[in-house]
Amino acid sequence: MSRVKVGINGYGTIGKRIADAIRLQPDIELVGVVKTKPDYASIVAKMNGINIYVPENYLKKFEEKGVNPSGTIEDLLSKIDIIIDATPGGTGVTYKQLYDKYNVKAVFQGGEKPEVADLSFNTLCNYEEALGKNSLRVVSCNTTALLRTLCTLKNISKIRKVRATIVRRAADPKEIKKGPINAIVPNPSTIPSHHALDVKTVLDVDIITMAVIVPTTLMHLHTVYVELESSVTRNDIEELFADTPRILLVDPSIGLKSTAELIELARDLGRKRNDIPELLVWQDSIETRGTEVMWMHAVHQESIVVPENIDAIRAVAQLAYKAEETIELTDKTLKILHGRLAS
Repeated sequence: MSRVKVGINGYGTIGKRIADAIRLQPDIELVGVVKTKPDYASIVAKMNGINIYVPENYLKKFEEKGVNPSGTIEDLLSKIDIIIDATPGGTGVTYKQLYDKYNVKAVFQGGEKPEVADLSFNTLCNYEEALGKNSLRVVSCNTTALLRTLCTLKNISKIRKVRATIVRRAADPKEIKKGPINAIVPNPSTIPSHHALDVKTVLDVDIITMAVIVPTTLMHLHTVYVELESSVTRNDIEELFADTPRILLVDPSIGLKSTAELIELARDLGRKRNDIPELLVWQDSIETRGTEVMWMHAVHQESIVVPENIDAIRAVAQLAYKAEETIELTDKTLKILHGRLAS
């Protein structure tokens, strides 16, 4: 099978995870990654057989550290079909002109403004619309989480409105320059928070979100309220979520009552980096009142967008023409669970 050739610009929290995921795919080849710092991550990448490329003016810096790159970012772009931009938020747009120059398709992350790409993307919502596009923007971790549930719900009833509160982690585990340490901070203090606007780039829905930052590094937690046009039962929602790819219902009675215990679950499952690409819905939090639906879910911010990035590659390269096709292959290779986690 001829594999589509892909490079990654950025090898941080998201980039390294996407790189590992690509290497598990039978139809996608990782040609190399772009780094700007000759740090431990560059050394580990080379130890793992990943080719390192750098901006031309960084070549000397890498060579002085004994990390010999395979070439420049331009060299990488000349060898690939698709670039995954995993640079820090707001940086990807500065590379867009370079990607266009080399006629490579691009997949950006949610830290970029929607205008950077032809379409904001979520597999469960608009995969078929993304087929053959020149560029996609995989929405942020929080937006990905919300869309997985909302685009599932709209399959059983039209959504009248969504109200959600996002309890955000303060920083990723390896970050040392962020806070707060001992505070709960409105983020931002204006309503709606940017998450609602991001959801609306994919799904036309009446949504208002609020967000706060809390002193934890493990995961985000959302409380979600949805009003539908049709009445539903709690069992309807449980069955719907349990049947949806990348959503896992968690029974608190088996000892999974917190984000800390969810991360411990990932450790016990032998997950690399303790990753949880699934959206974890606490089963006991699901409640219905006629047309009203409520629940709480947990979001592993470091890994939830990884499967969507793999699907985005298949969409722009037209390697799979139905969402179900790419979901089946991505989830099998990444060992993603769905259904119920219960005794």
